[in-house]
Amino acid sequence: MTNQTTLAELAKEATIGGEGTTVEREVPTIDLSDFDSRKAEIADALWAASTDIGFFQVYNHGIAQEDIDAAFDTAWQFFELPREVKAQYPMPKGTNAGWEFKAQVRPSTGTPDNKESYQITRPNMGGLWPSEGELPGFQERMLRFEAQNWQLGMRILSCFALKMGFEEDFFAKAHDPSSDQYQSTLRLIHYMSMENAQPEDFKSWRAGAHSDFDCLTILHQKEGEGGLQVCPGKDAASGQWTDVPPRTGYITCNIGDMLMRWSDDQLQSTLHRVRMPRPGEYMGRRLSLPFFCQANRDALMVGPLGKYEPMTAGDYLTMRINANFAAIKG
Repeated sequence: MTNQTTLAELAKEATIGGEGTTVEREVPTIDLSDFDSRKAEIADALWAASTDIGFFQVYNHGIAQEDIDAAFDTAWQFFELPREVKAQYPMPKGTNAGWEFKAQVRPSTGTPDNKESYQITRPNMGGLWPSEGELPGFQERMLRFEAQNWQLGMRILSCFALKMGFEEDFFAKAHDPSSDQYQSTLRLIHYMSMENAQPEDFKSWRAGAHSDFDCLTILHQKEGEGGLQVCPGKDAASGQWTDVPPRTGYITCNIGDMLMRWSDDQLQSTLHRVRMPRPGEYMGRRLSLPFFCQANRDALMVGPLGKYEPMTAGDYLTMRINANFAAIKG
């Protein structure tokens, strides 16, 4: 992919910083129960949703609600640590691991997102885990939750592999967590409370409009803590956004730029953002737990239709990140 093509991918982000309008769209919901016996049916439903609007919600997904609730509780324990403790585990430049505070600037807004986050990428966590004295059991619980999300992601991606003409385990091999090239990431995101905020504070975004760089994003949210809005890739220029309220038992998923390219643009990467709460809505702090399925750095991306030149997933992510940085600086 040329740098020109990469920057073109960013164009849809850089021109959508405005409020736009809110419209109703159907959010596809897909039942993953009896997965092995219903796999062909599930694959058809996932493909239909992802070639059309690029996002969907899954239920009967196999991750117990008590495990999701425990992950939220554990994430809060991290964010409630004193800032000087969290600052001991900063995210190194060029590495998607560790803690950051209001450090992410979107091309769509040019301003920092109103949040802090902690990234877990297995091979890159040396020196970045809170100690057992600071946060007992944190590492063990988060790695277990990361593995549960990986398993769900690979089940979903195995359906896309079937539809793309690959072996069912194609993407599981490309996201091998035992490899030092592994770069899938569990992210804990804390959006600051807007209670007692000033009117001008509501003019920014909790997270500016963007598409994800990965293959597939699996997003856990708490019911009652809304704000997520999506705009399907095919509608990117429309400025028409749809609220996707979180529901207990449902996990929201979206296609990322990596899988869009890997599918030769058959699957649609989805623009999304997190808006500020509106009058009458929940104003407190908000937590989300996304898992980003990002193929191993040495995985070779070759689409079924031959539209793009082969490229490793590592080179692709580096190009996207560098283009994102250039767009911000430019």
